[in-house]
Amino acid sequence: MGAYDKYINPTLNLIITSLGRGLRLYLFFWLLLALFRVAFVFIMRDYMSDAWGFDDIIACMWRGMMLSMKTVGLVMLMSWLPSAIVSAILPRGGLFIGKLMSCLFILFFTVLFIARFPFYKVFHSTFNQIVFNTTNDDIGAIIVTMQSGHNLTTRLIVALVMALIICVLLHFWMKMTEMRIHLSSHTRLKKSLTAVVLIAMALVVTRLSQFGGSLSWQNELTWENVGTARDHLLNEAMLDDLMALYRGYELQSRLLSSYGLAYTEEDVRRLAAWLTGREESDDITAMLTREARGAMIKKPRHIFLIIGESYANWPLLEKYKNIHIADGMRSIIAQNDTAYCGKILPNGSATVSAVTGIVTGLADANLYLTTMPEALSSPYVTAAAPAMESLGYGTHFWYAGPSTWERIGTFVTAQGFDRFTGRGDIRGDGNVWGADDEFLYAKILSSIPEDAPPSFNVILNTSNHSPFTVDVVKKGFDAESVRMVLPKDAQKDDELIQMLGHFWYEDKEMTKFIHSAEIKYPGSLFIIVGDHADRVNIEKTPGTYERFVVPLIIHGEGVSQNIFISGAAGSQIDIIPTLIEMIAPAGHRYISLGESLTRTARRGANYMLWITGDAIGKTDETPLTPESIDGSTPPAINHFEMQSYIDAIRSISMWIGKGGKME
Repeated sequence: MGAYDKYINPTLNLIITSLGRGLRLYLFFWLLLALFRVAFVFIMRDYMSDAWGFDDIIACMWRGMMLSMKTVGLVMLMSWLPSAIVSAILPRGGLFIGKLMSCLFILFFTVLFIARFPFYKVFHSTFNQIVFNTTNDDIGAIIVTMQSGHNLTTRLIVALVMALIICVLLHFWMKMTEMRIHLSSHTRLKKSLTAVVLIAMALVVTRLSQFGGSLSWQNELTWENVGTARDHLLNEAMLDDLMALYRGYELQSRLLSSYGLAYTEEDVRRLAAWLTGREESDDITAMLTREARGAMIKKPRHIFLIIGESYANWPLLEKYKNIHIADGMRSIIAQNDTAYCGKILPNGSATVSAVTGIVTGLADANLYLTTMPEALSSPYVTAAAPAMESLGYGTHFWYAGPSTWERIGTFVTAQGFDRFTGRGDIRGDGNVWGADDEFLYAKILSSIPEDAPPSFNVILNTSNHSPFTVDVVKKGFDAESVRMVLPKDAQKDDELIQMLGHFWYEDKEMTKFIHSAEIKYPGSLFIIVGDHADRVNIEKTPGTYERFVVPLIIHGEGVSQNIFISGAAGSQIDIIPTLIEMIAPAGHRYISLGESLTRTARRGANYMLWITGDAIGKTDETPLTPESIDGSTPPAINHFEMQSYIDAIRSISMWIGKGGKME
C-alpha cells in the first residue's frame, strides 16, 4: 500500500464527505429560513401598510437571506462541526450526531416560526427583549394566557408535525444531493480538485456568514442596520427568528447594564435644589420648570436641527483653515446672522447618545434609553418634541439610515415626534448605514411644501461614517490639495485623506441644504451640531479639546454673532432650552434639565468629560484636573461646583429615565 492510499486518499475522502455534507446542509437551512420568511410575509400581509412597494419586498427577501447567513453559520458551528470531528474517528457516530442536531434545530426554528405569528399580532414585532423579561413575571400565568388566548397546545402540535415533515425532507435532500467520488486510482486528480473546490467554497461561505452576506465588515448586515423597507412588517421579517431572539437578548443586556450609578432619591432632591436654586422638593418636575425671558428673534416658521455624523469642531479652528474641508460652515459662521459656540460636549461617544440627549433632554446616566420601557411608553417631561409642539410646531425626525438602528423609529415617535422618515423612504445611493447626505436633504426639500405649517425638524445624516463609500473626488473633493497641506507623516495616509474627504462632503451638503432651504422656506432657523467627535484627527495625539468637542452653529433671520453669553459652554442637552429661550414669548413655561447658552450655560458634562469656557477635563479624575482649551496655563476651577453639576445632571437624568424610580 502506497503513501497515497494510506494517508492522502482517506484524508481526501474525509474532506469531500464532510465538507460536501456541510455545504448541502447549509443550503438546506438557508432556504428553509427564506421559505419561513416568505410564508410569514404572505400570511401577515394584512399587517402591511400602504407605503410598501415591490422593491421593498425584494429588499426584505434579499437582505433577510443575507442576514440569515449568520444564523445558518451558527447552526453549522453547533451541528455540522461536531459531526465532522466525530466522523474522523467514528463515521457512524458522527453521522448520528449530525442528524440529531439538524433535527433539533429544525424543531427549534419551526416552534419559533409558529410562535412568531401571535407574538407579532400582540407586540407588532418579532421577538424582542420582552421575551427575556418573562423571568420577572408569573410564568404560570403566562402559560395559561398562551393556552387560552393563543391555543398553545394546538400550535405546539402543528410545530411538531411541521418539524417531522421538514426532517423527512432533509433526509431526502441529503440523499438526493449526495456526492460520490470513487476510490480508484485514476480519479486521484479529480478527487484532489474536488477537495480544493469544496475547501474554497467553505471558506467563502464562512466569510459570508461572518459578515451577513458580505465578504468584509464594511458592508456587514446586522439586526440594527438591515431594515430599509418602507413597511414595518417587512423590516421585521428581514430578521429570522434566531436573529430576532438575539436582538431581544442584546436589548435586554443593554437595559440590564443601565444600572450602576450610586444615587439615592435623597441625592436627587438635594442636587436638583442645588442645580435650580430652589428649595428641596419631591416634585422634581416642578423644580426643573423654567420661564422664558422673551423671544430674542422673530419666531421662525421652520426649524431644522441637523445632527452631523462625526462633525467635529477641530476643522473649524483657525489653525486648520488651510485644509479646506469645512469651508461651507466657515462661510455660514462668518455671516452676521450666525452664532457659533465651539465649546460643546457630545452627550456620549456614539450617535445614539446624541440622539437621546437631544430628543429626551437627558444627560448620559448609564441608561440605554432606546430600550427603556419608560422611554417607549410616553415622552419624558424634558422631551424636545412636546416642548416644540407647545410652541405651535409639528415635529418630524429625518434619518438617512434604517428605522431599526437602535430602534430609532419607535423611540423618537414614542418620545413625541409626529413623524419619522428613514432609509426606506429615501431613494438614492448609500451604504449599509444609510443614504448619502445629498439624497437625505433632497427628500426633505421635496417633502415639505412651501406653504407647510410650522415644523421642527431633526435631521440625522450618515455619510461621514465608515466604510466611507461616497466617491468624494467625483463630487468635487480636491484630495491632492488637501494632501499637500497636511503634516508630512499624514500625506501618505490615503485612509485619512478618504475620511477628510467625507467630512468635506458632509460639510458641503449641509451648506447646500441650508442655502436651498433658505430660498424655499424664507425665515427658517438652522441649528447644526456634531453627534460626536473622536473619530478622525490629523495629529496622532490631539489634545482633549480638539479630540472630543463638537460645534454648535445657529443660523437664521435675527440671529446675531453675540447671541450667546460670554464664556458660553455646554453639551447637547442645552440645545433645546437655548432654542426655546430664543423664540418663546416671555413667561412661556418649559421643563428642562439643560440650560440656555443665551442665559446661564457656561459649563457642560457628559459620560467622561466636563467643559467650561476656557478649560476641559475628565470627570473621573479626583480632584478634577483642568486642561486649557487654548494651550495656555490651565485655569483654576471650582471643584465643588463642577462635581455638583456632574452629579446633578446624572442623578436627575437617572431619576427621570427610570420614571421616578431609583431601584
